[in-house]
Amino acid sequence: MEDDYKPCAQPQRRLNPTMKEVVRKEIVKILEAGMIYPLSDSKWVSPVQVVQKIGGMTVIRNENNELIPTRAVTGWRVCIDYRKLNGATRKDHFPLPFMDQILERLFRRAFYCFLDGYSGYNQITVDPLDQEQTIFTCPFGVYAYKKTPFGLYNAPATFQRCTLAIFADLVEKCIEVFMDDFSVFGESFETCLTNLETVLERCEQTNLVPNWEKCHFMVTEGIVLGHKILAK
Repeated sequence: MEDDYKPCAQPQRRLNPTMKEVVRKEIVKILEAGMIYPLSDSKWVSPVQVVQKIGGMTVIRNENNELIPTRAVTGWRVCIDYRKLNGATRKDHFPLPFMDQILERLFRRAFYCFLDGYSGYNQITVDPLDQEQTIFTCPFGVYAYKKTPFGLYNAPATFQRCTLAIFADLVEKCIEVFMDDFSVFGESFETCLTNLETVLERCEQTNLVPNWEKCHFMVTEGIVLGHKILAK
C-alpha cells in the first residue's frame, strides 16, 4: 500500500430486488467454492455493485421503425467497487504483451487450439496478510477473498506474470499468452496435437485450470482478442 493513503470503510449500497437476488446467488456460489469467507474486522471495506452483462451487437427497430444497432444485455455481473483500495495500491507495472505482435505471430498457422483459463484471477491465492483488504459488504454480510477477485488494479499484471512463468519456455514457439487466453499452434495437425499435449501437461503440473466450455481444439481458424485469425 502507498504510505500517504488512509484506509476507507465504505457502506453497503442499496440494491433493488433483482440485483439483490443476483448477489445472493453469487455469494452462495463462491462461498461453496471456498473463494471467500466471512470477516468483518478490517479498515478496508468495499461495496458490491451489480451491472449488466453486455453481449454482441444486434439490430432492433425503434418507435419510428428505424433499424438501430444495439448491444444486447445478456445478464447481470456482480462487481466490487475497489476504486478506493486501488487508489491506495502500489502499482505493479509488469507489462502485458502487445496485441498486434501476438496476432502477427499467430496467423498463417495450419492448426490452432484456443484455451481459456477458468475464472482466471480466481486461481491465484491472496496472501493471508492482505486478505482483509479485499473485504466487501453486501446485504448478506461482509466477506474477504482467499482468491484474487476481479477489480483489483494489479490483478491483470499478477496473472500475466504467473502464466508467463508457467509457459516461459513455450511462448512464441508453440503458444501465445494474453492473461487467461492461451493460443496453441502448429504447422501441421500432428505438431499442433503434440504442442497441445505439452501445454495441457504444464497446466496439470501447475494446477492451472482451463474452462473446457470455452476451449476449441484442432481448428483452422478462430477469434483471438477480438480478431479472426486463420492460415490466410
